[in-house]
Amino acid sequence: MNRLVLPLIAAVLLASTGAVLAAGELTYVVNNESAKYDPGTTAETFAAPIIGNTFEGLVRLSPDGEVLPALAESWEISGDGLTYTFTLRDAKWSDGKPVKAADFVYAWKRVLDPASGAMNSQMLYYIVGAEEAFGGGDAKAIALSAPDDKTLTFTLKQRVPYMLQLLNYPTFYPVREDMVAADPEGWTRNPATYVGTGPFRVTEFNQGKSVVFEKNPNYYAADAVSLDKLTFRLIPDPATALAAMEAGDVDGIEAVPAPEIPRLSVESDAFMIVPALGTTYAFFNPAQPPLDNIHVRKALSMAIDRSEIIEFVLQSADTPALGLVPPGMSLGGEDFTAGRDNFGLSETADVEGAKAELAEAGYPDGEGFPATLFMTYSSPPIEKLLEATQQMWKKNLNIDVQIQASEWQVYYPEVQKVEYQIAQMGWGADYPHPMTFLDNFVTGSANNLNHWSNADYDAAIAAAKATGDEIESRDDMRKAEAILMNDHVILPQYHRYNYMMMSPKVTGFWRSPLNVPYFRDAKIAE
Repeated sequence: MNRLVLPLIAAVLLASTGAVLAAGELTYVVNNESAKYDPGTTAETFAAPIIGNTFEGLVRLSPDGEVLPALAESWEISGDGLTYTFTLRDAKWSDGKPVKAADFVYAWKRVLDPASGAMNSQMLYYIVGAEEAFGGGDAKAIALSAPDDKTLTFTLKQRVPYMLQLLNYPTFYPVREDMVAADPEGWTRNPATYVGTGPFRVTEFNQGKSVVFEKNPNYYAADAVSLDKLTFRLIPDPATALAAMEAGDVDGIEAVPAPEIPRLSVESDAFMIVPALGTTYAFFNPAQPPLDNIHVRKALSMAIDRSEIIEFVLQSADTPALGLVPPGMSLGGEDFTAGRDNFGLSETADVEGAKAELAEAGYPDGEGFPATLFMTYSSPPIEKLLEATQQMWKKNLNIDVQIQASEWQVYYPEVQKVEYQIAQMGWGADYPHPMTFLDNFVTGSANNLNHWSNADYDAAIAAAKATGDEIESRDDMRKAEAILMNDHVILPQYHRYNYMMMSPKVTGFWRSPLNVPYFRDAKIAE
């Protein structure tokens, strides 16, 4: 199948679909539900659709990646590239109270308090004093201040060329101290306390069913928002979601079943393939036998046929992954992945090489290989992926690996405890830069979900951050990725595309490569 990337705004609806959209109302299907929607503390992709439409930060991104003013109307960067000063516009929270610079100071310092449980605290470590504060130092020493209600300023330890793009990530969004303090655990599941700064505000949280929004009349650009009502309907099974789409019961779906991709790519201009800066992979736990043996880890990775999985199991336009960082991010005039080593892996299975590695580990022809469990979250496409992997390991290595699937809300907390042998996961970019993938594996990162630690890796990442030279930084990051991949602590599977549908009567909708669907500018044609 041609890897066709369709426009982000579809033009013609599938002929068999009789959808009739109510003026100003739109229903969009999501396949997963997050446990919480706290922009400061969560790292869950499944929370992104809700957060991305109810909150904004200092800046936002356009569909073509341009940094645009959001809650900040302007900013200045010092000549040395270290001090940023933002001037806020006259913006309001969704309950009508004014947004103040102090709201950002509170939100960012909350992220740097380990008690908050924030998953991306390291994103703020670029600020002077931030990392030390997270480690127990004085929060007053953080180079972050609000001289007045309209001015926010902070100073970095070194230049960060992608700082403005980074500020679009939810970790940098403001949150209201009074709402968080009143109900620290439940404020994001109650429409009365889920007060945001974005184009929509939540009116209903119907757990296991839907999230309902209305236009936020206090949004600074409310005149640009056309939708009066937006509903995210939860349908876990993509096949059921597609049936609802083709029956005209919903107006858009975030994913289509893999077997339907070939048909829809031919029959429907409502079908959309959206580039995604994401890599699907599994964690090997290097502290759990038999995964504590690098030869076992390498054998398992070499024994799978990634091309076969993509073409015949997933039936997608995804690309085989032989490394952590996906293509699509340019540094120093070339794609980060250009000329990358394959780390002993290949798109098809290297059966003989995998058998040799397993024998080196002490399990010739799989003899004596201990009981091993591959944990995953409940998702039909992912479960098919794991079943195919399981069969390849049996055929190519003569070993039996069991699969255990559970709902995300049960699965993810277990993975965070790092009490697994193999765990299915992956990462979608938080900002369009390789560091969003590489930072996760620094020692102590909250997203380092197999607790892998390597001093040389940490040093390479630190060097990449310290230099102001983009090419030097790129080369240090490439060195870091090679250290990680040559230790085979992850099983790379594929680099992702998103496959979805949206009624052609909807214009102005776009879904970012960071996997956030934006409805701010969505309009429904008469």
